[in-house]
Amino acid sequence: MVGQGVLRECLREDGVEGVLAVGRSSTGLTHPRLRELIRENMFDFGAAAADMQGYDACFFCLGVSSGGMSEADYTRLTFDLTLGWAHVLARINPAMTFVYVSGAGTGGKAIWAQVKGRTEAALLALFASAYMVRLGALRSMHGEVSKTRWTRIGYSLFRPLLPLIRAIAPGSVITTEELGRAMLRVARQGAPKRVLEGRDLRALGAP
Repeated sequence: MVGQGVLRECLREDGVEGVLAVGRSSTGLTHPRLRELIRENMFDFGAAAADMQGYDACFFCLGVSSGGMSEADYTRLTFDLTLGWAHVLARINPAMTFVYVSGAGTGGKAIWAQVKGRTEAALLALFASAYMVRLGALRSMHGEVSKTRWTRIGYSLFRPLLPLIRAIAPGSVITTEELGRAMLRVARQGAPKRVLEGRDLRALGAP
């Protein structure tokens, strides 16, 4: 859902010269400014350097739920995968802005929160211009759909409540439009903080 929403905002923005979408499958979109790099094995990042030249920002939107996973497996798919791509990009362009989609509650006592915290710390040390997006609930505005079955079920059940939750706790829910705009503005202009919570994202993503 995050990647779909951010991609939409990138392609709508005339100031974005080109977008390279990296993933295990095609986005299904056709656009003159969009290229795709398909990797069935997302750990196959070593040979991708030539395809990734010339880009000045990365929006890292990949992520998995920790539900039912061991700490080792979750670490591999969260820390190891993220840092593998990040090191490739840092070698190509150390001045790149790296925007990492993390999660609200990162750094807490839960295993996933600890792993996310280590990932954030490593990225902040690797890039001078790195920003951590601690995302809470995401409200789809243009048909963005999660690839995870339980997430789709959860959103179908709770989607009607998201506007109410947002009214009660404004920083807890952000729309895909707001998130995309916020990430673009961070890439272009930076942000006052390197770790961005829900309220920060909503302010950055305002029209």
